[in-house]
Amino acid sequence: MSARNVLFLMTDQHRVDTLGCYGNPLARTPALDGLAAEGTRFDRFYTPTAICTPARASLFTGLHPFRHGLLVNPERNGGARDEVADEHPVLAAPLLDAGYNMGHVGKWHIGRERGPEFYRMDGEHLPGALNPFHHPSYERWLEENGHPPFAVRDAIFGKAPNESGRGHLIAGRLRQPVEATVEAFLAERTLDLLERYARDFHDSGRRFVLSCHWYGPHLPYLIPDEYYDMYDPEQVPLPASMAETFAGKPDVQRRYAEYWSADHFDADAWRKLIAVYWGYVTMIDDQIGRLLTALRELGLWDDTAVMFTADHGEFTGAHRLNDKGPAMYEDIYRIPGIVRVPGAPAQAVDEFVTLIDLNPTILELAGLPAQSPCDGRSLLPLIHGERPDWPQEVVAEFHGHHFPYSQRMIRDRRYKLVFNPESVHELYDLETDPHELHNVYTAPSYADVRRDMTTRLYRELLRRGDPAYTWMSYMADIGGGRAADVDGVADEVA
Repeated sequence: MSARNVLFLMTDQHRVDTLGCYGNPLARTPALDGLAAEGTRFDRFYTPTAICTPARASLFTGLHPFRHGLLVNPERNGGARDEVADEHPVLAAPLLDAGYNMGHVGKWHIGRERGPEFYRMDGEHLPGALNPFHHPSYERWLEENGHPPFAVRDAIFGKAPNESGRGHLIAGRLRQPVEATVEAFLAERTLDLLERYARDFHDSGRRFVLSCHWYGPHLPYLIPDEYYDMYDPEQVPLPASMAETFAGKPDVQRRYAEYWSADHFDADAWRKLIAVYWGYVTMIDDQIGRLLTALRELGLWDDTAVMFTADHGEFTGAHRLNDKGPAMYEDIYRIPGIVRVPGAPAQAVDEFVTLIDLNPTILELAGLPAQSPCDGRSLLPLIHGERPDWPQEVVAEFHGHHFPYSQRMIRDRRYKLVFNPESVHELYDLETDPHELHNVYTAPSYADVRRDMTTRLYRELLRRGDPAYTWMSYMADIGGGRAADVDGVADEVA
């Protein structure tokens, strides 16, 4: 296969069920639906951890979060690394060394200070977790184009449990036309680089990898009226998991529901918030459509692979939660994953894959080997319709958000086990309980499943070298004698 250009598109905090190609009958997402119709839609695509910086760093390095060490967002850092270690591999290096143009537009959030420029990429570091409404570059672009400044009306806040009363900002009406939004600004910046890279490609054959990362549909949902009112709330179904009681589950979930004041909103309010979230998704899809149209107009469509994914999902009321956090539900761990490679068949793939796998996939598209070490594997065999031996489970990790909190998860085609060292563990039968409402970890009828899943998780953590296995060695039901076997000197001193 000849080397390809790559256009990489990424959103932040994006639920799979907001896209038509993933089964939403009401959502209008023609650009991504069209991309999926021509490419590969991965139906079991997962983030390695449901929080921005660690997930993005895993994509960039090809390493599990516990290995690269960026365990939390810099804004809530409790002592973990702030930047990728110099000795770790990064995706940009081999591509630039091979002569590729490489650009990044939009959300970076891989560390605190180092941006794309530090890694020799074209693009400006826009720091932070949320839309950079007051960044000088954006404000200058607004002024140069005669657009009105950022302003919001009808802001919707949650209710904080402390005396201050006002909780998090959730949504609001943006007093700007869509042409003035940060989303349009990022699309314009991407188009500028795309046009430049197209000239280089057609003039000299120089290939490119270009990324556009939007900050949305991460809350707060601040969007123009056109999108704010696009969907009728009366037609929006509430998540079935809003029936959550937190019975038999870690208490941190109930506390997190209080933190995000999820119960402050009644059913009608939640339908409106979900409708606005869908509107935000459609607004970004429209910007994606501009980029895909430009690919065709610039004569790049047959030479460029296009990837779309997100760093993680969002609760948006599911399980009476909001944002993301210390609960390893499908809402935030399963993410969209669409890849179109020219010449590859249109299909849906049911294998378990992760964000980390896109790192070696991009390198193989460029005709380059995976870096060492790398915890992912190229998806190109699956994309080209092959069916190689593939893992029948996915393992994820979490290290905290707002406060340190360690979790590990293993999920196969029917069951999910969540290991919570400080609390009760969770086991879900996804065949009988697809919304993960009933924790059957202590149910006698699931004893064999619990033991099997626990042992498999333990073995995978041990294989990876994830230090979480050491707790499981002595505290989990993994079979007699195994702790001594894996802790090395234990046998020698017994």
